[in-house]
Amino acid sequence: MTTISYPPKPSPGDRIAVISPGAGLPGLFPRPFELGLERLREEFGLEPVEYPTTRKMGASPQERAADVNAAFADPDIKVIMASIGGDDQITVLPYLDRELIRANPKPFFGMSDNTNLLAFLSNTGIVGYHGATVMVQLGRPVAMDPLTAESLRAALFTSGAYELRPAERWNDVNRDWADPATFDAEPETKPGDGWTWVNPDRVIEGRSWGGCLEILGWLLMADREIARDLSEYDGGVLLLETSEDMPSSAEVFRTLRNMGERGLLRRFSALLMGRPKTWSFERPNSPEEGARYAAEQREAVLRAMRTYAPDTTIVFDVDFGHTDPQLVIPYGGLVRVDGPARRITVTY
Repeated sequence: MTTISYPPKPSPGDRIAVISPGAGLPGLFPRPFELGLERLREEFGLEPVEYPTTRKMGASPQERAADVNAAFADPDIKVIMASIGGDDQITVLPYLDRELIRANPKPFFGMSDNTNLLAFLSNTGIVGYHGATVMVQLGRPVAMDPLTAESLRAALFTSGAYELRPAERWNDVNRDWADPATFDAEPETKPGDGWTWVNPDRVIEGRSWGGCLEILGWLLMADREIARDLSEYDGGVLLLETSEDMPSSAEVFRTLRNMGERGLLRRFSALLMGRPKTWSFERPNSPEEGARYAAEQREAVLRAMRTYAPDTTIVFDVDFGHTDPQLVIPYGGLVRVDGPARRITVTY
């Protein structure tokens, strides 16, 4: 089994690499990016360092990989954060220097398309952190969500147990980053309904793996960064969440079905399913349509799990995906799912 360990933590005043291994969207939308950099400096006490492709749209996979390798190699960089996601980071993976990165472990924060790099790091023996990109979570209009900020601060600077808690209010409706008025008011939020538990009859503690479901599907198709020996995942905690592409319930079921056919689903003792994003600019659902989409996705997940892993403990609507707020989850690190007590604790 791969030995995986937590990289050293940064301290206030340290330098943080800000990279765009997915897409150079800071070049198109500088306002949320600059706001995120400002918060890294003023609220977290870290000094951002940009790399050649951080604001460059259309950078080649080789160029983006060079930035990742350079960030890990630089001894003055103590932590690394993605600016945002994208849709082709899988093409960057072949150009990463695994031995260099293994020899220079650092905390990496990202989500969505950054599932690629998180899975790479896990396979390399390094715990990563699913969550907190510069443009989205740190660049939130007016202020970061307090739950996001608290989780990120704990993940950045502390080690040990951190108990997750359900968001009392949440949001998944975006406003146009190109409109300056977007940044004049905080996003409107709606009440949260807590987590929904299935098979909460045991306590599970295991290493996490997973990420954005669509990206995992691509990795599985390309046969990239999946353990050769699936027993690596035995007793672990599967993290799954869906993106703003809002895959249909049929697509969600088929992806999980195929993971089940590969023998993956039955390996995990628990599944944490992120609260689904139910609105996008392309599909501006009404609240009723959004609720129906979420319910259909939940049933698709349950259908697949009943078939391939019926005894797995499942928790729905955990806030670690494409909705706001966002809890940071250690990727490859320890997650404790206490069904009887209805508690989730991560180890940062």
